Amino acid sequence: MVASGLIDRPVSWVALAGFMGTGKSRVGWELSRALALHFVDTDKLITRVVGKSIPEVFADEGEGYFRACEQEVVGRVSRLDHAVISLGGGTFIHEENRRILLSRGPVVVLWATPETVYARTKHSDRPLLRTEDPMGRIRHLMDEREPVYRQGTIHVHSDGRPSEEIVEEIIERLWNWADAQHAWAEPELPLPVDRATD
Repeated sequence: MVASGLIDRPVSWVALAGFMGTGKSRVGWELSRALALHFVDTDKLITRVVGKSIPEVFADEGEGYFRACEQEVVGRVSRLDHAVISLGGGTFIHEENRRILLSRGPVVVLWATPETVYARTKHSDRPLLRTEDPMGRIRHLMDEREPVYRQGTIHVHSDGRPSEEIVEEIIERLWNWADAQHAWAEPELPLPVDRATD
């Protein structure tokens, strides 16, 4: 439990992970407002630092360069406080990023069906969907990444739900997580001493 002035919030730092098109940016922004925290979108941060759009980075420098930038940004945002972090779809997939993020605080993974993801992303210029069969690509990548996304702290489905409802569920589950962390952190009571054996 974190109290700051009149704001009583379950956490002062949380990250949102999940596949592209699951609602991380929209939900993250609304979550940050609900918790009175700063909002940071790692993809937007990369474009500001590099001075290029993500499709341009992929085209000019390659995916390896983008992932290196992503890892640098993860290091930066993990040192922030009072922030909601929206991660790129592939950020949580990389083991070192995952280790840093999970050691920093809770990671909420948003889930959606491949059909929902396709409907939300089909008009975008996402590099990973530049293929003759974007729906097949989405299904393949989601299946491939699912075991890794399952390592997140909290899991919430975003299909067909208003963002306000999703935010409410996340906050409720963050309170449950924070209460559990607090309970684990409480010092154990000393065992009673049997005076008869002294």
